Amino acid sequence: MLRLSSGDTLLDINPDVAGSISRLTRKGVDVMRPTPEGATDALQTACFPLVPFCNRIRNGKFVFEGHKVQLSPNLGDGHPHPLHGQGWRQPWRVIEVTSSRAVLGYHHFADEWPWEYEATLIYELRADGLRAFLNVKNLSKATMPVGLGFHPYFNRKPDSRLKAAVDGVWISDEETLPRNWHAGVLKKDWTHGDTVAHEITIDNAYTGFKGRAEIYEGDRLTHTMRASPDCHWLHVFVPMDGDYFCIEPVNHMPDPFNQPNSGLKCLKHDETAMVWMDIAFHG
Repeated sequence: MLRLSSGDTLLDINPDVAGSISRLTRKGVDVMRPTPEGATDALQTACFPLVPFCNRIRNGKFVFEGHKVQLSPNLGDGHPHPLHGQGWRQPWRVIEVTSSRAVLGYHHFADEWPWEYEATLIYELRADGLRAFLNVKNLSKATMPVGLGFHPYFNRKPDSRLKAAVDGVWISDEETLPRNWHAGVLKKDWTHGDTVAHEITIDNAYTGFKGRAEIYEGDRLTHTMRASPDCHWLHVFVPMDGDYFCIEPVNHMPDPFNQPNSGLKCLKHDETAMVWMDIAFHG
């Protein structure tokens, strides 16, 4: 476990569990959902990186520039659609660490994902916030499809509210894959601010994200999350019975190989792609 500090802000990082954030506190108060003691699954952490794709691929099958790819499920419970790439299921190595900055790396050798790549994750802690960078370099000779993002979990309270400018939402089918796009507001008006609590689970990709999301407790602004200009999608996950919610800045939509204009990047040999996320504290 690595611990970074800046003023009264502390950041715990677990390289062995997806290079994830285990805990982020300010003045002893949790800014994000804390990771349970001894947890070994990234889904239990405060935040983890998404590389080299985000969300689900239907049945793990796609064809890209002649490559027929079949990815194995990686969620468990009989879920057939692999998600979030490889980085969230692997340990990351520590490249560099100072009192307020850590650099981690993950090297993927071609396997059922038939491209070799190197991913780098940087955490920079400040007294008033955190910035994270995630980049990937294609080490294969063939062009590689790439998508990147972050998966932060925030504490959910009865009066938690989210405000984020979006222009529509992908309605999910019964397998949580995008079915059709709905323009404007559907159930939740995030653009003007809305309560996070809902009578059903929310698990949708919102389009036209402007790169800024605000989290409130009632009318009090507590956090601001900003993301890279190319993160035009904001995936919002709010379980019905959980004490947390996720707002995930990503640079492509779910099931990207089966949708036009999905946002996926195409990297030639030695080319790189990068996204960043910034979380600022208020009050």
